[in-house]
Amino acid sequence: MKGRVLGILVLLAWGVAKFSFESRLEQRMENTRLGGFKPTVSLRQQAGQAGFIAALGGLRAAVADLLWIRAHTAWHDVQYGRMKLLFDTCTAMQPRRILFWDLSAWHMAWNGAAHIENHEPDPVVRKAKMREFFMVGKDFLQRGIESNPDSWELYERLGTLYKDKLKDFERASKAYDEASNRPGHLEYTRRFAAYALAEVPGREREAYERLMTLFNESEHEWLLTLFRHIQNLEAKLAIPDEQRIWRTVVKFAGTPGKAGSAYAALTDLIKTGSREPAVIEAARALEQKMDIPAERRVKLPAQDKRPTD
Repeated sequence: MKGRVLGILVLLAWGVAKFSFESRLEQRMENTRLGGFKPTVSLRQQAGQAGFIAALGGLRAAVADLLWIRAHTAWHDVQYGRMKLLFDTCTAMQPRRILFWDLSAWHMAWNGAAHIENHEPDPVVRKAKMREFFMVGKDFLQRGIESNPDSWELYERLGTLYKDKLKDFERASKAYDEASNRPGHLEYTRRFAAYALAEVPGREREAYERLMTLFNESEHEWLLTLFRHIQNLEAKLAIPDEQRIWRTVVKFAGTPGKAGSAYAALTDLIKTGSREPAVIEAARALEQKMDIPAERRVKLPAQDKRPTD
């Protein structure tokens, strides 16, 4: 009787321990986004029987790398359909590999679409097929984000796809903003979010305020694209002349020790359309002060009648 009771107690203890272990294992798999992996017919077809068995045996990373190499070969052979199937299998096997999602999207939305652009003679068909490749790339990035919600890189790539391929600047700005809110992001994502917003009709005031925040933060943000967007928005929003950025830059040109960065900012202003006499005079003064050779001095458009010396 005592032996039977002891046996029951041992079984109960083992059951509790097993349940606790399995619960922790399940939670770990969920946390690493690996719990959703399921062996499929597609995997067996792409990896072969040996690779399929290896994947079941815990060698998914190795099998995924092998299939990735096959996908690269398919790209060289211009087999985009097979390449997508291989990418789908690789990303399903290794959903935490950000590189897989990133390059899968790039191959489809950039390389695949470029192939269509260069080889499809019918303009209507060409446009439709290119968009199909863009959407496949977008799908890879969105699924990658679902598996890696803290990845600033995938949000940044999504923003670039929206901006460069789909010409959806509002969604591009949102994606860049999401990238900016992820740990480890690079600072240019904030800049790109504001640049994209500047292209969205009806959001001019918001974009102008965000760009001016960047402009006022640091002279390191004084880039050609920033000046172009701000000057365009100043014209659209009828910003008073005394509040326009060229005044700040001209004043900055008189700051000791800032001749180089001031001259770069003045030339960018001129390149992006500024023709205020004070801007041109400040640039010419710095050219003389810095002894800049004539061939390297900022050029005005031929139709501009203002003196260049």
